[in-house]
Amino acid sequence: MGPRHRRLLCTGAVWRWCPWRGPGRKMAAEPGSVANGAGGMADSVRAPEEALFPPAFSVSEIKNKQRRHFMFLRWKQQRRKEKLANKKKRKKEREALGDKAPPKPIPKTIENQRVYDETTVDPTDEEITFDEATDEFAPYFNRQIVPKILITTSDRPRGRSVRFCEQLSTVIPNSHVYYRRGLALKRIIPQCISRDFTDLIVINEDRKIPNGLVLSHLPDGPTAHFRMSSVRLRKEIKRKGKEPTEHQPEVILNNFTTRLGHSIGRMFASLFPHDPQFIGRQVATFHNQRDYIFFRFHRYIFKSEKKVGIQELGPRFTLKLRSLQKGTFDSKFGEYEWIHKRREMDTSRRKFHL
Repeated sequence: MGPRHRRLLCTGAVWRWCPWRGPGRKMAAEPGSVANGAGGMADSVRAPEEALFPPAFSVSEIKNKQRRHFMFLRWKQQRRKEKLANKKKRKKEREALGDKAPPKPIPKTIENQRVYDETTVDPTDEEITFDEATDEFAPYFNRQIVPKILITTSDRPRGRSVRFCEQLSTVIPNSHVYYRRGLALKRIIPQCISRDFTDLIVINEDRKIPNGLVLSHLPDGPTAHFRMSSVRLRKEIKRKGKEPTEHQPEVILNNFTTRLGHSIGRMFASLFPHDPQFIGRQVATFHNQRDYIFFRFHRYIFKSEKKVGIQELGPRFTLKLRSLQKGTFDSKFGEYEWIHKRREMDTSRRKFHL
């Protein structure tokens, strides 16, 4: 006989590693095993052993696909029960200690483990204050201009892009939708400046789906190019509210912490009028998380004096910054402040730029 082989045998509700029974060998029947007959099976069902899996056991060693999947689900169920039992145990201990209970540990997430960025904005920094007073958005924040937005599309837009532009114009006050009709952006921008438009928004599409957004601040720039994804129109949103009113919405800019993110946040803020009309209970949110900018448009629903809810109005979409260009749009001779380079910048999951 060669070396002894081992295999995984099912004995009731327990899996055990057992040596291969060679010639002249008999495997001893264990309590609760199949060899003990129906009584043994009943004992196994009534009193299963604590260890469901042998030590150093790997589900991937099971060759049968169905059996491997079954054992994996069983292993997940066992882990879930252990986790729930530990959670209940910790909760009882905290209730028993009362005020003397130690503070809850802060869970580790990608956000709170973020690599420190040297360009993080400090509002009290004199250099930041000087830059804000002299940049391209200073006339807007000094209330010298009133936002006036032009929204257009790529050449020959499809129905979905057209509907998205129309719904976006209801979110941004004092915005106007015009179709390209084959005009180049270099010809559109001078016409916008002559008609006192302060910003130009271009919605690009691919295969009938909006996939890009170009935002250019007029007349001196800058110009930002975003990749757009997860676009949902109003009719595609569940439990949506009624059509938005003409009230000027409140604007929330969340988590734009670096110098680059600060510039992008000021660019979004310059699209909306200064004084929101709170009576309309509408709010536009630009939330930055892991360099993805999530846009939501909600309405406050006051249920009582202490409780308030929100109702999404739509549309919704997600933006990812590709580049920030100085001046207005110029694809050939434009000077770029920042360009996203995937192979060089995405080496760490905990490194963010906005």
